Amino acid sequence: MVNNGRIDDSRRTVAVPDEPVREKGTRAPRPRDAATLIIYRMRAGKLEVLMGKRHWSHRFLPERYVFPGGRVDPTDSRVRSGTPMSPDVEDRLVRTAKPSRARALMAAAVRETFEETGLLIGVPDPEPGRSVPENWRPFFDLGLAPSYQHIDYVARAVTPHWRPIRYNARFFMIDHRHVSGELGGSGELLDLTYVPLSETGDLELSLITTRVLELVEDRFRRSAGPGERQRVINFRHNGEFHDMIPE
Repeated sequence: MVNNGRIDDSRRTVAVPDEPVREKGTRAPRPRDAATLIIYRMRAGKLEVLMGKRHWSHRFLPERYVFPGGRVDPTDSRVRSGTPMSPDVEDRLVRTAKPSRARALMAAAVRETFEETGLLIGVPDPEPGRSVPENWRPFFDLGLAPSYQHIDYVARAVTPHWRPIRYNARFFMIDHRHVSGELGGSGELLDLTYVPLSETGDLELSLITTRVLELVEDRFRRSAGPGERQRVINFRHNGEFHDMIPE
């Protein structure tokens, strides 16, 4: 359900399953690359972020509120863009990823956001006659190519080794003024809405989502916005909570 107002209070009465733990004696799975996009806006002097609730049937973080995002697809490194990422963002990404992987992470953030929310981060396709990967066709069919110039890279987190599903996730941010389209998406995320940062404590969140929200709040407290030159925070789980370590 798309909801541009407040989250329905009924969510507080729903039992949320515990996050699963890997069975003893089994090997820890290798983390898969993933990308998440935090879309933010200011309304009535309050900072709001776009979030949605994962379906109860999902194996990873069921019934938790999350930002749009998902795992990187092999085609994401090959898709063309309408604008490149900023040099500062690219510099931060390639410290821990090859250039092709950095492009794939940025592309995945745009593609997953489009699929899950219907929102577009794009500009007119500079080469409309060229072919595109099949999973990108719905995006390019709108006459757009992904645009990276206004996307910032703010954090990285690897799912702890005791979880049965693991991701090496990068967290990106963008001002909603650089986003177009109607909020809707595939239905993978329920109750899509912009949530005031001050009200996110009422949501069912994973620990890492809580820590990233704290980072977002801190960035806005210290500056006029997240567009200034920033360090990337690497969240490392020590068994009890996530340490914030600058990369």
